Amino acid sequence: MAVTAPRAWQVVLERIENDLRDGRLSPGDRLTPERELATQLGVGRSSVREAVRVLEVLGVVRTATGSGPTAGAMIVTTPRGGLAAFLRLQVAANGFPLADVVRTRIVLECDVAERLAQTDADLSGVHEMLAAMDADDLSPAEFLALDARFHQALAEVSGNAVVSAMMAGLRSSIEEYTSAGAAGLDAWPRIVERLRREHRHIVDAVSRGEPDEAREAVRAHITDYYTDVSEARRADTESSTSPTP
Repeated sequence: MAVTAPRAWQVVLERIENDLRDGRLSPGDRLTPERELATQLGVGRSSVREAVRVLEVLGVVRTATGSGPTAGAMIVTTPRGGLAAFLRLQVAANGFPLADVVRTRIVLECDVAERLAQTDADLSGVHEMLAAMDADDLSPAEFLALDARFHQALAEVSGNAVVSAMMAGLRSSIEEYTSAGAAGLDAWPRIVERLRREHRHIVDAVSRGEPDEAREAVRAHITDYYTDVSEARRADTESSTSPTP
């Protein structure tokens, strides 16, 4: 089978990737000027521009027009937004199986809680989310938006940029099944009270420095809600497909 030659813009990407990996480029450095890079690689300037646009979308570079020392494309110090954007695009284009999203949440968030319980992280922002979720007049959508921010806040406080970016990128999938669950749960007020207790249990275990308890609290919290949602969806499907007596 014939091997397809890489497109010109892919050649540019590979060059920049190799330079990053080998240390010839570092965060804060500027890319070789467009004309010079095109000449070095034997490609058109349009191919260089296309590669730079891809890198900009992925959050690897930031570009500035004009001339002088601030112009051109610069390697971004912490390109965490690129991973989140990539995951959001994947969710939008193909969707992820709900069970896979839940399992990924458990892996990521259990690790976050366990590690936070072993540190003296500042949880003030997390406590603000807890307080906001205690309001009595929240609609399901408002509560779930705060819920998502609560979980994202824990990930950000952990200091793990990759986990934080992955959580942000998966948020659309997470919000989809949590919102669907709220709409299908007849006992929503009771569920909300349980979720509030579970959130506080997680933060309490982290604050007391109990990593195993914090990890288990997160696992149970995510799993139990997923079970509620799955059962509600199953019941709704069965009722809609049952013959009318």
